Amino acid sequence: MEHVFVYTRKRREFGRPCHFSDRPAELIVDILPDAGLRAEFVERNPLPAQVQCGPEWSEHEVNTERLESEARGMNHVEGGWPKDINPLDMEQTMRYRKKVEKDEHYRSAIVRLGSIMEHYIKQNNAVDIYQEYFTEGQEEDDEEEEQEQPVARTISVFRDPGAVKRWVTALSWSPAGGCKLAAAYSCLDFQRAPPNMSYDSYIWDLENHSRPEMSLKPASPLVCLEYNPKDSHILLGGGYNGQIAYWDTRKGSHPVETSPIEVSHREPVYKVIWLQSKTGTEAFSGSTDGQVLWWDIRKLSEPTEKLVLDLSRKGDLGHALGCLSLEFETTMPTKFMVGTKQGLVVSCNRKAKTPAEKIVCTYSGHNGSIYALQRNPFFPKYFLTVAGWTARIWSEDVKESSIMSTRSDRVHLLDGCWSPVRPSVFFTVKMDGTLDVWDFLFNQKDPTLSLKVCDEALWSLRVQDNGHFLACGSQQGTTTLLEISSGLCTLQRNEKALASEMFERETKGAKILEEQQREIRLKERSRSEQSKEEERKESEKVERAKELLERAERHFFHMVEGGRMAAE
Repeated sequence: MEHVFVYTRKRREFGRPCHFSDRPAELIVDILPDAGLRAEFVERNPLPAQVQCGPEWSEHEVNTERLESEARGMNHVEGGWPKDINPLDMEQTMRYRKKVEKDEHYRSAIVRLGSIMEHYIKQNNAVDIYQEYFTEGQEEDDEEEEQEQPVARTISVFRDPGAVKRWVTALSWSPAGGCKLAAAYSCLDFQRAPPNMSYDSYIWDLENHSRPEMSLKPASPLVCLEYNPKDSHILLGGGYNGQIAYWDTRKGSHPVETSPIEVSHREPVYKVIWLQSKTGTEAFSGSTDGQVLWWDIRKLSEPTEKLVLDLSRKGDLGHALGCLSLEFETTMPTKFMVGTKQGLVVSCNRKAKTPAEKIVCTYSGHNGSIYALQRNPFFPKYFLTVAGWTARIWSEDVKESSIMSTRSDRVHLLDGCWSPVRPSVFFTVKMDGTLDVWDFLFNQKDPTLSLKVCDEALWSLRVQDNGHFLACGSQQGTTTLLEISSGLCTLQRNEKALASEMFERETKGAKILEEQQREIRLKERSRSEQSKEEERKESEKVERAKELLERAERHFFHMVEGGRMAAE
């Protein structure tokens, strides 16, 4: 049995300023002389002594920052948008903000303005007890930090409070600063769930790992769970029985609404994704039953749209591909991608007129189920897949094969994702409890950092938006929060340009190989056609020879028969 005790203190107690006061001297303690020591006193005569002609003086100077205060007013209105951007269109403004945030000069400008803002904040203190000394040595330390080895350290561990430990099947960071983490718990062993297993999933506060902040009580264990990017109080989850439900944390632990079982998925819902819409209430889900369903949480009585992942485009659920992962990029609202249980990535167009036209193309190359599928946040044309024993990077322009791939591992990879702040870094977790950090600009064959997180399989992985914290969920119900070193979560110099060059170079090489393979197939096809033509000609010759032989044989017997008749 584990005993955990947490010492808590209010946030305002940390870093409290010192309050000095002017008061007269105060006698705290008075120790009287010991009368028993008087008999041991020996008088010295004469006694040498030194006397100064005047008292000693010392001079001290203190120079503090001068405080000048004045009252000012500010009227803040939103503006500064380009002429081609409509401020009332949320999709255009969101796309423009992402474009600005990805600019290389954006971070340097924020750092420069942050130091100015810090200077004015410090002026509010009459006595600056937080003054930083030895700034010259700090610059040398910063240079050393840039060259430090990549590391990751465990911050805290959140354990499943239930008696029966379940798998952490999905994780989602709160959009409100990333101070909360939602975790979905379920047992994915078919018909092996213990009868006393809890159905609850939890929301954890990063400051308190001893107990969850809130419990979510679904009708069936949750396999996936996702925060609404526009409202940190709304969560959407998919259950093991195929139902979709959403929660409002302001209204309690029970779901606000749940989809009816007869219109829901027929198998577990492995992924739900929020769509970029004006209302912020639309989402879509994928399941291993071969369906992708679109929902509006204001009315979960039936899906708004349906797609059957049948490559024959007949809409037959018996031949549909099972969905294990989904990908949707807000800057590309008409496209979405599906990672299937059969190892195929299906690219779809949501705005197509008919369900048959919605399936655009497929990418094949994995031998196992695709557990993770995500586009690169800086270059959406390239996407990452994790399946079987490898992780692969693909380009939309090359459909025959991936442009980059990790070395085949000894154990299965179960999840993966890109770094939100570095275009060349991605993360993977494995069945033996290991977290691998890959930087393909540094090394493509081996991971930059490999960390043993726990002894059981890691099933889920999620990185915070600032790239500084990472959460891993295991098969025994433990969620480990890791802090990544600054080198792995800081955009390096010219990294975007170098990553773009490598993507283009690998794409060009893959296209050349694809063209060579196409030429080889054409040559083999022409050879096979030539061989078939030769075989046909040979067969014709044989048939002609047989026909001539039969004709000669008939003529011979006819002549023999004619000679016999003449003799008679």
